[in-house]
Amino acid sequence: MSLLCSTIVFPLLVLLLLSPVNGVGINYGTIGSNLPSPKKVAQLLQSTIINKVKIYDTNPQILEAFSNTGIDLIVAVENSHVANLSATQSAADVWFSARILPFIPATSIVAIAVGNEYLTTDNDDDKLDHNALVQAMQNLHSVLLARGLDRKIKVSTPHSMAVLASSFPPSSSTFATTLLPIMTSIVGFLADTGAPFMVNAYPYFAYRDNPGMVNLEYALLGNATGVRDPKGYVYTNMLDAQIDAIRSAVNALGFGNRTIKIMVSESGWPSKGDKGETAATADNARTYNARLVERAQSNKGTPMSPKDNIDIFVFALFNENKKQGGTSERNFGIFNGDGSKVYDVDLSCQFCSSNTNGKINFGFGEKESLRGPSVWCVAKPHADEKVIQAVLDFCCGPGGVDCREIYENGDCFQPDKIHAHASYAMNAYYQMHGRNYWNCDFKGTGLVTFSDPSYGRCFYSQQ
Repeated sequence: MSLLCSTIVFPLLVLLLLSPVNGVGINYGTIGSNLPSPKKVAQLLQSTIINKVKIYDTNPQILEAFSNTGIDLIVAVENSHVANLSATQSAADVWFSARILPFIPATSIVAIAVGNEYLTTDNDDDKLDHNALVQAMQNLHSVLLARGLDRKIKVSTPHSMAVLASSFPPSSSTFATTLLPIMTSIVGFLADTGAPFMVNAYPYFAYRDNPGMVNLEYALLGNATGVRDPKGYVYTNMLDAQIDAIRSAVNALGFGNRTIKIMVSESGWPSKGDKGETAATADNARTYNARLVERAQSNKGTPMSPKDNIDIFVFALFNENKKQGGTSERNFGIFNGDGSKVYDVDLSCQFCSSNTNGKINFGFGEKESLRGPSVWCVAKPHADEKVIQAVLDFCCGPGGVDCREIYENGDCFQPDKIHAHASYAMNAYYQMHGRNYWNCDFKGTGLVTFSDPSYGRCFYSQQ
């Protein structure tokens, strides 16, 4: 894994290397005037263990850019299109055939988010029909079922925390009374289809609106003393409390005996805000997002359900300078639109070469990552270890690769990790055979990178 530390272009995401258990999702919004091309974003994300990306439409350039990357995508139906898809199954099929079908299976689309915070969004121009949301979800699922894609692609809808009557204490939370009928229909649909309950959970807003009542460290996911729920659950961070509040509300509808996975479809912290938003700072954003990544990688549940893994999507990849609303709305990104870092993050990593001292220069705007025609082949960080071991055995055996550098005392032996050793061998094989794309397939476990994975005295060959 050490060699991958030197290929990663996004600085915060190096933290993802600290644990091999789960990948981390990220939200990729495009309401900006100076964003990198989707192709460049996809190429660079391939060099991380980000394996899930959520977008807010079905932008064909993005869907094409992420083809054959091994990264799962969640796409979205915009709020303004929900009513049309709710009309008939045929209307949903037309949408699916035009927006999704041309890109699968090359692009791994795993979910369709119907609307975004649809039930709690105020629309002055047109009152959003709550019943249309459920009907659109059902119509899309019927389309997937008819095409045999219902197991691969799930249908859900992201909610804000405003769907709750109250979020504390978590154990007694319920959905808002006015939303009980529609939430019962939605949760029933999710239970029947195996789709996740998506929630956009932001401790930042809870702190901003009640700074006298909410502890900042608790909102920043770091209150070691904890907050106690009347039923005995102890919460060391607000995000877990928000997740369990949703869980309690679901159970209160009568679905406690059904399996419904909760997904944090958005969570983040702004680096800048308007006057009065004193907590919207780069330091707090760095702290929150670093802890959020660690939380996503921890493979832990919540106090109320400790065995349930929670998928988390960080919000967001970029600051989006064209978003409406206050200053903070445009400053949730890890990166500026030009790709420069919004803030520095400690890149220390137990797997990184000691020669880097944990400090590496990254970013579109700071250091060009593409190095002319040079390309390398490395193992996908989340590839199955058994397959990786078989690939390593092939490369160092029948494949004809000289693997002495990854043997003990070799310059590439450390870190003594299967993915690191396999990456060295896979690249050597790839370079030997002319750098054809099929020479870096290795049963779907290899990926081509434009960033040199060499580190310390470990040199990766190139043409």
